[in-house]
Amino acid sequence: MAPIEPTPLSVGGLQGAIGVFDSGIGGLSVLKALRAEMPQERFIYWADSGYAPYGERSDDFVIARSHHITEQLLAKGPMKAVVVACNTATAVAIESLRTHYPKLPFIGVEPALKPALAQTQTGYVGVMGTQGTLNSTRFDNLLKTVQTDALPKKGHFVLKACKGLALAIEKQTEKSLDDTTEVAQLCAKYVQSMGAFGPANAQIDTLVLGCTHYIFVQEILQKLVGPDVQFISTGEAVAKQTKRLITPANLVPLTPSRSSESEKIELWTTGALSALQSAALRWLDLPPACCHQAAAQSLSPP
Repeated sequence: MAPIEPTPLSVGGLQGAIGVFDSGIGGLSVLKALRAEMPQERFIYWADSGYAPYGERSDDFVIARSHHITEQLLAKGPMKAVVVACNTATAVAIESLRTHYPKLPFIGVEPALKPALAQTQTGYVGVMGTQGTLNSTRFDNLLKTVQTDALPKKGHFVLKACKGLALAIEKQTEKSLDDTTEVAQLCAKYVQSMGAFGPANAQIDTLVLGCTHYIFVQEILQKLVGPDVQFISTGEAVAKQTKRLITPANLVPLTPSRSSESEKIELWTTGALSALQSAALRWLDLPPACCHQAAAQSLSPP
């Protein structure tokens, strides 16, 4: 595919937007952190819910969708950067995106293994993620690097591919806040299969949320693993890295504008518009006017 030439970067919030995409609504957790870190910026979010979850798709499929979405974002105007707010897309597609769009900064997300290993007191760290993330070469290399860099300290990582959990969280957005039966059952199934959690020797005392969707069920997970287990997610770190990339050191960031949220933030979906509207209101307090249905041609396979 021929790349769309990225518009030269703008700085300091003067023009251009920051693109953010995920296989669905999970990346809204990253968008929330980005907004908190850079309230002056304009964001365009793409939820590819029509093809979620990526973690159970082939690598070729994820790469094709990631390129397609990047082109859709670039077609909407100047982009300062694109945040790949999906662990699976980062693991599988981000290097291809960087090669194809060399002038456009891409910031990815990956399971926060290094911070977790630094934090654990028992030496046992749980990692919940999609099959696509945990089976990827990128994750395998990350795990080996973290373990090597930590020597002589040793860390034991308990990995769990949580099939169906991201999709269940997607579907849960259209249900009432109290209707969490399916999500809770899956969380319990995967937590119980990982072993003992707690502060004692050989117990998992730190849990890495290796999928951006999972932060939305952290309360359920906390009840399952107990109050002594600490959680590690990636949103804040990604937001800080994005800010460093787009803001020159000698530039004073602009103060937040008084634009309406629907002018500063656009949310697009290839799935059900009502699901995105529900998720945006529930987790980001954003009005339905921010949400848009992707054009019909965006729904056809790339």
